[in-house]
Order: sequence, then C-alpha cells, then structure tokens
Amino acid sequence: MTPSITTFRWVPPFARGHVRDIRARWAFEETGVAYHVDLVESAKTPEHRAFQPFGQVPTYRDDTVELFESGAIVLHIARQAPGLLPADPPGRARAEQWVIAALNSVEPFVTDLVTVDLFQADKPWSSTRRPAVVEALRARLGDLAAALGDKTFLDDAFSAGDLIMACVLRSVPRNEILAAYPTLLAYLDRCTARPAFRKALADQLALYAPADKRAEVTA
Repeated sequence: MTPSITTFRWVPPFARGHVRDIRARWAFEETGVAYHVDLVESAKTPEHRAFQPFGQVPTYRDDTVELFESGAIVLHIARQAPGLLPADPPGRARAEQWVIAALNSVEPFVTDLVTVDLFQADKPWSSTRRPAVVEALRARLGDLAAALGDKTFLDDAFSAGDLIMACVLRSVPRNEILAAYPTLLAYLDRCTARPAFRKALADQLALYAPADKRAEVTA
C-alpha cells in the first residue's frame, strides 16, 4: 500500500504551515516516496485515539507498521529510502541523535514560548513568566549555535536531524529572538529553501483553501 499520514482538514490561520504533518511531508519529498493524506476533522475522537492515544496528528500507516509521533514517523520514512540518513552506521547514528536532540533538547523550550505567547496568553501569569521562558530559550539556542559553528548542516550533509531541527526553529520568532543568532537564521533559511520543503509546505497550505471557500459561501 502507499504510505499514508493523517492531518487536520482545517486549522486556523496561525497554525498553518506548522501542523506537524509538515515534517512527514518533507521527509517524503526528500526521499521521493509517494504518499497519501487522510484528513480528519478532529484528532480527539475515540477512533483516532485508538491509534494515537494523545489525540494528535500526524499518524502513519504502511504495509508493515502503524506509527504516531512526528519524529518516529520521519525516522521510519528516512530508513525506507535514501536521502535523509547517511549510508555509514556512524553517520546514521549522528543523524538520529540530532532528531532526538531537536525534539528533546530544543523543542520543549520553543513550546514554552509558544504556550505563553499564544495558547495561554490570556492567563494572568503568562506575561510574568515570559522573560524566564525567553531567557531559557536563548540559552538553548546559544548552545545549538555553538554546536553548528560554521558548518552548513549539523553533520556532513542534510539529514533527518536537520529536517526536524529546522521544523522546530521555524516556530522561534525570527526578529525578536532568532535574529540574534545569525548562523542559526542562515541555517534555517538554507534548510527551508530546499525544494522538498517548499513542496511540502505548499501541499499542506493547499489543504485549507477548499474549507475556507466553503466557509465563505455559508457565512
């Protein structure tokens, strides 16, 4: 069967381009693997939770496995076809290391900022907590910038680790925070200039036009 992923049929404008099926889409495009997208209205239904216990997207299916969690999905795709993991075992291990680092050592700090700025911005403690959240994120970005140094990518060539790291960095405010780390900003722009990312982004954004049009008609 053609591999398939799930994602939302519609999301509000602020989330567009950032729903995590973009990670799987990008991996498919980098490896040249055809895929199918199944659309869901909600990830909180019993049917979806039976597959994804936390009520999130994306999920993944192929002939051999059913998966959830975007990092696991990207690594599975990368292992099926060349393009995102080096051929040599040490290189593969380092690429997988950076996938895990992006998800565990960087993304939680980004998520904290998104939470105070967006999802819980109306809470009385949000503005008070924000300076500490920004300070912690800046420290972690400084660590990442030092690790990247003057390299083009995190290791010898673009890999699944760069794909996930770039997806994480896309949620960092560019002017307020990321611009203070020119090497990271340039790195992010190199990653997202790749044709595979541009195609994945365009395909995700194209999902929402029909739903927007229906909303205009019924308004």
